[in-house]
Amino acid sequence: MSTDTMTTTQVNRVFIKATPEAIWNAITQPEWSDRYGYGGKVDYDLRAGGAYKAYASEAMKQAGAAGGFPVPDVVVDGEVIEAEPPTRLVQTFRMLMDPEVAEEGFTRLTYEIEQRAGGVCQLTVTHELEGAPKLQLIVSGSLGETAGGGWAWILSDLKTLLETGSAMDPKDGLNQG
Repeated sequence: MSTDTMTTTQVNRVFIKATPEAIWNAITQPEWSDRYGYGGKVDYDLRAGGAYKAYASEAMKQAGAAGGFPVPDVVVDGEVIEAEPPTRLVQTFRMLMDPEVAEEGFTRLTYEIEQRAGGVCQLTVTHELEGAPKLQLIVSGSLGETAGGGWAWILSDLKTLLETGSAMDPKDGLNQG
């Protein structure tokens, strides 16, 4: 995907058979965040102006070492703009794993959780990526095996974990191409 055909706002939506509270907890609590997506614990100060940090998992650090690039302890940072548990979280987001991507600065990330019928919730993740073309490629999943599956992978794994109790095997989705 070339940067001239990319959108600066990416919207991802998934329907999950779980409560809003379960989805909120999976997004904001380290004991959940370590179990899906790329792993790694999150740390949220869930008030306006509060800090957000996502930490590298051991698997991320090992993959980085194997690829010849160091992975920092904090891989994403930002600030909480709004927190309305369990339905809405707005924050800034800056990926620190690559110095060039980190230089793009902070983007805006919004999680919206909406209760639907039958015990299903709609989770919408809107990532505003103006001025961050490299991050756009990463979070869209356009880089394939070199950078994972982006938001589509993370949300699919979150859904799988909440509905089945087990995360997906990264080899099942990320490493096929």
